[in-house]
Amino acid sequence: MSALTDLLAFQRQTEALSSVAERLGWDQETVMPRGATEQRAEEMGAMEEVLHERRTDPRLGEWLDGADPQTDADRRAVDLIARDFARTSRVPARLASELARLTSLAQGIWAEARAKDAPEDFLPTLDQVLMLKREEAAALADGGDLYDALLEDYEPGMTGARLASLFDAMRPRLVTLRDDVLGADRQPQPLSGHFPQETQLRLARSCATAFGYDWTRGRIDLAVHPFSSGRWQDSRITTRVVETDPFNCIYSTIHEVGHSSYELGIDPDYAFTPLGRGVSMGVHESQSRIYENQMGRGRAFTGWLFERMSEAFDGLNITDPDAFYATVNRVTPGYIRTESDEVQYNLHVMLRFDLERDLISGRLDTRDLVEAWNARFLKDFGVAVDRPANGLLQDVHWAVGLFGYFPTYALGNVYAGCLNQALRADVPDLDEALARGDATPGTEWLRENLQRHGGLMTPTEVIETASGGPIGPEPLLDYLEEKFGRIYAL
Repeated sequence: MSALTDLLAFQRQTEALSSVAERLGWDQETVMPRGATEQRAEEMGAMEEVLHERRTDPRLGEWLDGADPQTDADRRAVDLIARDFARTSRVPARLASELARLTSLAQGIWAEARAKDAPEDFLPTLDQVLMLKREEAAALADGGDLYDALLEDYEPGMTGARLASLFDAMRPRLVTLRDDVLGADRQPQPLSGHFPQETQLRLARSCATAFGYDWTRGRIDLAVHPFSSGRWQDSRITTRVVETDPFNCIYSTIHEVGHSSYELGIDPDYAFTPLGRGVSMGVHESQSRIYENQMGRGRAFTGWLFERMSEAFDGLNITDPDAFYATVNRVTPGYIRTESDEVQYNLHVMLRFDLERDLISGRLDTRDLVEAWNARFLKDFGVAVDRPANGLLQDVHWAVGLFGYFPTYALGNVYAGCLNQALRADVPDLDEALARGDATPGTEWLRENLQRHGGLMTPTEVIETASGGPIGPEPLLDYLEEKFGRIYAL
């Protein structure tokens, strides 16, 4: 057998075991008994030890040296395995296992602290997670920037400095638009009423179906923080229900369908290889955001949704589809990132990006984090945080060690802006289909132009190839100003 054949066969088993570990995480956030937290932490730690051992196996170096790939797919797979081998080899097995064990425990501690509005119950554990992440970053950075070393796991090739420059360029137009919208004379009416959980979930399933979710390879469950999990032939979604706010459930579902459909849309020949997953979290987020926002919150689809919701809930306090469209896109100075409107969403992300860079660098200590969060939120949004669950405790990411993940949400919006511009040019009748509750023309375009490639290209290459031009924030900002300018008669 050739070195390449041995390498890919070994990698196939590693990918399968990684998928099993991911399923343990899904189970923990959905159906695992609450009393099993400590056992699951040990299981996750054990799985990470096995995976770390495989990812640093000395034979990988020998096979990589001897591999002679002849196709673009094999060359890219070898490059990705080599990158992972080099990075993982820098991290001690003890550290990898301890991180997996601690972040599994921290997830449950965060959830309980959030439910009780008690950051003091969570911050000591977060401090332990942060110490381990700094140690990991130092091992990976090899003398370079600690934050960049962590960011590489989520957006390969990106740096904190480049993101800071991008966000600095976006912020003035976003803040101006936000201020203009909140000060406008025309203000959409909020949706009000009681919306039972089971009815919301039935409607969420209908929306997922409208966006092409493959129920033979997926399922929907409830979670504290919506997420998707899995790949290849099994990619699952979660949502959450607030009985006074059905948009929370509906748009969380559509968002996660975007993530899951990306994984399910990858060329099946790439299964159990490094190419068989989304190439970066920024690209992943471009799919969830374009599903949720440019298609799901557009006037065409909200017209269809208005009819379905009116039927499902036996009438709404909003009686006109145009008014309903404005209500769906209503801009309010809320606290929660996942519930934020398109205008302010990126400002939420920028806050977290700055704070986590300071945490990793040591410029900010966890004991000062609540105060720093609240002060920054007041400065950016003009509203004082009313309780920790609406502030620091609202996101699970830091609890599970995802430092470097947050900025990919805003980067994904930038990518989605570029993709939407190309999609609308290539599929001019998209809104006609969306008005019928059929997102197929849009989802098929995304599958053909982006999703099927998986990890074959770099993040920049796949976005530029699909959108047909360079990446920049202008398409997103132009789209936001045009859309909300019309809604608010600016």
